[in-house]
Amino acid sequence: MEKNINVAIIGLGQIGIYLYNELQKKKKLIELKTGKKIKIVGISARNKNKKRRFTIDKKIFFSNPLDIIRKTNVDILFESIGLSDGISKKIVETALKNKIHVITPNKALIAKHGDYLSSLAEKNNVNLEFEAAVAGGIPILRSIKEGIATNKISKVFGILNGTCNYILSEMENSKQNFENVLKKAQALGYAEPGNPKLDLNGYDAFAKVRILSALCFNSKVAQNNCLMEGIEKIELKDISIANQLNMRIKLLGISEIINNQLFERVHPCLVSKNSYIGNVNGVMNAVITNGKPVGESIMQGEGAGPGPTSSSLLSDLLSILRGNIKYPFGLPTSKRKQLKPYNILNYTNSLYLRFEVKDIPGVLSKITNQMARYKISVKRLIQTPDNNANKATIVIITHKTTEQSINNCLKKLSKEKILLKQPTLIRLYN
Repeated sequence: MEKNINVAIIGLGQIGIYLYNELQKKKKLIELKTGKKIKIVGISARNKNKKRRFTIDKKIFFSNPLDIIRKTNVDILFESIGLSDGISKKIVETALKNKIHVITPNKALIAKHGDYLSSLAEKNNVNLEFEAAVAGGIPILRSIKEGIATNKISKVFGILNGTCNYILSEMENSKQNFENVLKKAQALGYAEPGNPKLDLNGYDAFAKVRILSALCFNSKVAQNNCLMEGIEKIELKDISIANQLNMRIKLLGISEIINNQLFERVHPCLVSKNSYIGNVNGVMNAVITNGKPVGESIMQGEGAGPGPTSSSLLSDLLSILRGNIKYPFGLPTSKRKQLKPYNILNYTNSLYLRFEVKDIPGVLSKITNQMARYKISVKRLIQTPDNNANKATIVIITHKTTEQSINNCLKKLSKEKILLKQPTLIRLYN
């Protein structure tokens, strides 16, 4: 690689503009650490004249991002548009084909097209780096690819979305409902002001799970449908009942190998207040791996925001500047295996079930009799009447049962006129 390295940034949203400023500020530090001088030769975004947090050099602005590849001699390209397809994919694909190194925080793109793009990078002997795509500033991907690379990892799980973790923590601390806390998260910049759906419905965390699975298990990125639930249905009542049980609700991303099959999932979990994961609060992320011979490894840090994300992007930049040409997923694409998916219906777990019911005789027996038909046994029961409204809340903690059994049971119960709304189901983490 030449001593003077030309860099481009495509996408000047929160992350891209922060990165632009960091590159300007840290040119001397980067040269000191790598012996390479960097020069920003191209930037692109939808709106050249938009008011931004930092001033941009409009002389190097390209309305068509592909012109940066055609008209400049760029060596390293940052893609921070964030789409799984469209211009994001086109930019990365074109750059790799033109032997340009690519660095991206785009987890949606890597989760969907990671295998194809990594094979392009390998073919053209350039890097595709995406440390910032998972857990913000935590160097978890590099740790898996390098630090614990010789371990046989059987499970990876954790809190992978700072927005959801902040909302659940703040609901517990402030005793405010989901909608109010979401507005607070948006005001603080923790949640998208326009449409935070991809954070709240579990998709963001699930894209990260797919990337972690591929790295931990030396496998292709899975594309099958899996269990994905968000936090939109969690009510303050659930937070309060969890507290009575000495538990907290956390949105967890979990991936493990069961009987040589891949089981990936994202959903709210009840976790013990005495557990490590139960005490990761606010916007913090944490990733835990189980491997042999290393045992359990834990990494925790800020998982969102332009600061932590830029830290990971610059880490990738330094790795490239030092001449480290690596396989994007740690192994050649041809050597990574395709894992069969585990059947979610066979999964057994204890469950938290909350029923809002009419306060009339025989309601509890109707619920427990239906559960008994599907061999679902009760471990703990909390019944709270609301005499003024002539209704009651029934919370049942079950012994372990299969997803198939509880799905069938709730389908039957949902037809009962005793229920005032669909039951709430939260899995216990064990």
